[in-house]
This record gives sequence, C-alpha cells and structure tokens, in this order.
Amino acid sequence: MSATLDPVDWLLFSLSRAFCSPLAVFIQIQGCVICLTLAIGWAFAANVRNREINRMKAAMKGGNSFAFLCHDINELEHSNQVNLPRVTVVMPLKGFGEHNLHNWRSQITSLYGGPLEFLFVVESTEDPAYHAVSRLLRDFKDDVDAKVIVAGLSTTCSQKIHNQLVGVEKMHKDTKYVLFLDDDIRLHPGSIGALTAEMEKRPEIFIQTGYPLDLPSGSLGSYCIYEYHMPCSMGFATGGKTFFLWGGCMMMHADDFRHDNYGVVSGLQGGGYSDDMTLAAISGANKRLITSPPVAVFPHPLASDLSFSRYWNYLRKQTFVLESYISRVNWLMNRGLFSFHSYMSWGFVAPYLMAAIHVAAALEIYIKGYSYEETTCTTTGLILTSCLAICTFTELLSMWNLTRIEVQLCNMLSPEAPKLSLDYYNWSMIFVAMLVDNFLYPISAFRSHFSQSIDWSGIQYHLKDGKINKIERSKGKGPKFTDLGGKHLYGKKGAPPKASFLSSLARSLGLRLLYDEEMESRNHRLCGVQRSVKDLIRFDSTSVNCYRFGERTGEAAGHCAGALRLA
Repeated sequence: MSATLDPVDWLLFSLSRAFCSPLAVFIQIQGCVICLTLAIGWAFAANVRNREINRMKAAMKGGNSFAFLCHDINELEHSNQVNLPRVTVVMPLKGFGEHNLHNWRSQITSLYGGPLEFLFVVESTEDPAYHAVSRLLRDFKDDVDAKVIVAGLSTTCSQKIHNQLVGVEKMHKDTKYVLFLDDDIRLHPGSIGALTAEMEKRPEIFIQTGYPLDLPSGSLGSYCIYEYHMPCSMGFATGGKTFFLWGGCMMMHADDFRHDNYGVVSGLQGGGYSDDMTLAAISGANKRLITSPPVAVFPHPLASDLSFSRYWNYLRKQTFVLESYISRVNWLMNRGLFSFHSYMSWGFVAPYLMAAIHVAAALEIYIKGYSYEETTCTTTGLILTSCLAICTFTELLSMWNLTRIEVQLCNMLSPEAPKLSLDYYNWSMIFVAMLVDNFLYPISAFRSHFSQSIDWSGIQYHLKDGKINKIERSKGKGPKFTDLGGKHLYGKKGAPPKASFLSSLARSLGLRLLYDEEMESRNHRLCGVQRSVKDLIRFDSTSVNCYRFGERTGEAAGHCAGALRLA
C-alpha cells in the first residue's frame, strides 16, 4: 500500500469525491430519471403500434387477407371505391441518390382506390432528380397519373416550401386532400388510403402526419440520426391527437390552400423556413387538430456513406428551425423548447462522465491496493453508477422493443417489400450515438442562435425576426450531397446527363441493377401476396394490374372483396 498518492490518482479521487456532493448526486439521479422517462415513453409508443399489429392479425384471422390495406374488407367494394375523394400527392425533390428509385416507386404504386395524382416538383431541370424521375414515370406512364413540375427559384421562403406551394397551385381542381411527402421515405401500399379514410371520418382534422423509422447504414452519423429521431417518435405514436408535426408526411384539406385558410399559404410563403414548424405554429394559434394514425410509420433508409460531417449539418438544420417563428407566442415556445432540450441533453450526458470517473477511481483503488479511508473516497459513486447502468439498460431495452415493433408493423403494412430486420442495428453504436448526439445538440443550438444562417442543400438562408430575408445560391461551392440520403445535388442544365455520367453513377451506386432487381422482386412479392389470399381466389389480369400498379378503377378491388366472401 502506498504511503502517498500519485498526483494523477489524487486528482481522480478528488473528482470522485466532488461527484458525490449533493449537487452532483442530484445530477446523476436526474440522469437516471431521464433514462426511465424515455423508457416509459417508448413503452407507451410501442403499445400503440402493437395494438395496430394485433388488430391486423385479428382481421387476417377473420378472413381479411387485405388487412394491410383496411380493417374492413367491405371497404374494397366497388361501391365504396368509386366514392373515394381525389388526392394529390406533392413531392418536392432535391438531388438524386441510392434510395430514390425505390422510394419513388413505393409512393407511385399506392393501392389507393380513388382518383390520385402525383406531382414531383423540382427547382430546375439542372437537378439530377428531374431526369431520374422523368425516366421512372415513363415506365409507369400507362398506370399512374403523375407529372414533373419545374418550380423555379424561391425568393421569399425555403426552396422546399416554394416547391410545395407550386405543386398545390398545379393540383387538380377537384382535389379534396393534398398529401406532402418527402422523397426519402418509403410509402406502404395502403398509407394514402388509411390517411384519407381518417380525414373522411373526422373532417375537423387540420393535418394528419406520420414519422420515419430510420434504417441506419452502419456509420456513427447514421446512428446519431436514428437516436435523434427516437425521442420524438413517442410524440407521433399516440394513435390520435398530437402536438407534433413531421414535414415528411402531411395530409391537409386542399381548400385550406385554395382559400388561404388560417393563413397557411401566406404564413409559409412570407419568409417560411420550415414547413412543419410553421404549420404546427398555425395549428396551435388557431386551435386546429393534428393527428397521427398508428399505421403512419415509414421506413427511412439512410445513405450508406452518411459521414459525421453530414450528420452535423443535419443537426444544425434541426436546431436552426427553432430560430424561425411567425408570432410572439411561437417565439416564446421555441425559446422554451431550445432551453429545455439543451438542458436535458447535457443533463443526460453529464451523469455518464461522472460515472466514468467513479469507475476509474474504483479500478485505481483495486489495482494499486489503496484503501477507501486512505483515498477518502466512498462507495456512493459506485452505487450511483450501478443505478445509472440499470436505467440505461432499461432505456435501451425499451428503444429496442419499440424499434422491433415498428419494424414488424412496417413489414406487415408492406407485404410485397423486402423484409426489414433488426439484425443490422448495432446497439453499442446506438449507446455511443446517444452520448454524442446529446452532447452536440446544445452546441449546435447555440451556434444556430448566434449565426442566424444555415446551408440547406447548397442554399444559404439568412433569418431576420424569425423569417427568411436573404437567400444566397453558390452552385458548386457548397456541399455536393444531401445530408441523409446522400443525393447528388448538381447535374447538367437542360439536358439529361451524358451516358458516361450515367454509367459512372450506375457503377458507383448500382442504381440500374437495383431498379431492375427491385422491380422484378416487387412484382414477385405482389403476386405472392395475391396467392396468400388463398388458392381459392383466382385473380384476372385486370386485378393483377390494379394490385401491382395501383390503377384507380375500383372494379378490381371490388372483385377481390367479392371473391373473398365467396371463398
């Protein structure tokens, strides 16, 4: 046993003693409470999603093999299908990456039985997305009502909002509902029908929304994105009313845009930066209802090369939205969210730093043979560390359970798609991502507050009094890829990319091979789903085409429903 303490050991033991003070104990207990609160929230969210799974299983046991489309098979009757309202899907596009073809196909091959149109809106023909989606739509030209719209450059709001509003201007005159979708999520065959049915059932709904299920690619940046989204997911898994809104999926009444009800158009157009935050503020100010149905969870594949720098830029964009506002009340709410989130983030990380000191001190005592009396350390630190470890395990278990249930729900809602799996989720990386993301959030939030500017897909936005007042474009000098999808932002002006560029892109991303293989796989799976209804049902060619491409004739759906009852 040493007579005197090594200077490094003395510092370590001093920190361990300091972290046993009343304030430090409070911080560590607070960290445990944060972990348990997240665990409880995810448990409730998992329960909501699981109830939907059980309802679908019960419907399938009752003979409804199309439970992934609707709970009641009678809804597929021709008499019901012909009365469905017209829906316009508006998708603002920016760039082209490895997952776009799959995502776009999942969106345009919806099995909604009513009139449906898809509007893909790009900034200009220079955008690589313009030629890629045009080529895709040519392959489906006889099966879907879809067009590509060139919106031009935004001058008073973000480019995404500008594209959305141009899409709304071009929608069909008989459209009853407009659905805004991000192009980096995968839609389920019955998603549009489920959202529309709820809007029809409850006309008082202002906006229906959903939330993504991130599919990490393996990099730390992708796991940080997944971890960032998970706490928010509990606010969308309510099965009904929510105060949260996600811009990647928003269904609204078309007349709200035609007549600028509640100032939705003027609020977005007049300096709007974030579509969802602006609309959520309008909803709150006018006491309008936002809902999130339990089936509205969508696979969101992240780029295979998602770097840490791109994650950081994404985090900057997320914290920057708190700097935009449309009213004094909205500003106060954003300031409160800014303060609360920053405090809770560092309140989550600090206990792990203290626990690391306690463990290091205990190991040093054990290795060098010190006595606790000699070091004046206590076992309080190890007790607190043990409590934190138990709470962390509980939190990760609850996160794993919610992810497992959402993966299962997505697989049931898209029986024709390749199955999602939990196998590639690395939970050690997720724990590291939790610490990294929560440590960086306050830093990003403070930087956004003091800079009042952000780069979003190569466009620099500057805020003044909560609204965009300056837009700078420096093509080629900013990032060349989007943050999450890794999409190429730039292409050739006015003409399709040259063959050499396409070949290079196909070699690097395998897009053409992916396109052909996925189309063949999707068709085989769709046929498999049809066969699973029972060998008792024989589909004619019209039914197969309707099922595969989402033709909105209604006859095939009614035929399937009638066949089921006869069987």
